[in-house]
Amino acid sequence: MAKVAREMVEKSGVNVDELVAKLVRAASAEFTTYYYYTLLRAHAIGFEGEGLKEIIEDARLEDRNHFEALFPRIYELGGDLPRDIRDFSDMAACADAYLPDNPNDARQLLGVLVEAERCAIRVYTEICDMTFGKDHRTYELALAILNEEIEHEAWFSEFLGEGPSGHFRRGTPGESPYTSRFLVVPNGHN
Repeated sequence: MAKVAREMVEKSGVNVDELVAKLVRAASAEFTTYYYYTLLRAHAIGFEGEGLKEIIEDARLEDRNHFEALFPRIYELGGDLPRDIRDFSDMAACADAYLPDNPNDARQLLGVLVEAERCAIRVYTEICDMTFGKDHRTYELALAILNEEIEHEAWFSEFLGEGPSGHFRRGTPGESPYTSRFLVVPNGHN
């Protein structure tokens, strides 16, 4: 634990225990989403599904990066991850991104994906609001993740025809252009 770092956050008025609980729940959501996106990607087949596969993979790898970027901050603030992965997955901040009833229906797949991203946007907006001007390190991290979650939502909602396209694919799958600077083990992006 970074004692002075935690002390400074406490002195700024942030309830550090509440913040750590939010970060653990966010990390759990990222970890479980990585798992469920693996299933969704595997079922993205056929004429419509193949077009989705690469974008699901980008979001899946970036969600893994979000988990990797979050857990060091949890420990810095004196938090911990549950010993049992089942306990960890049960505390996720967002609902599980289960395969839809008809996994061959691309619109149903997209519905699951876009709702998962919208939940993540709400989670990181809440963390940003809680830490803005008080806990600079957590704020910067949450803002970086929020930027990527917003792009993920745009990718999937554009497939649903919800507005014009404002994005272009990443140069490298799982690039994490905003979050990569927080990764303990760099992913090759500077």
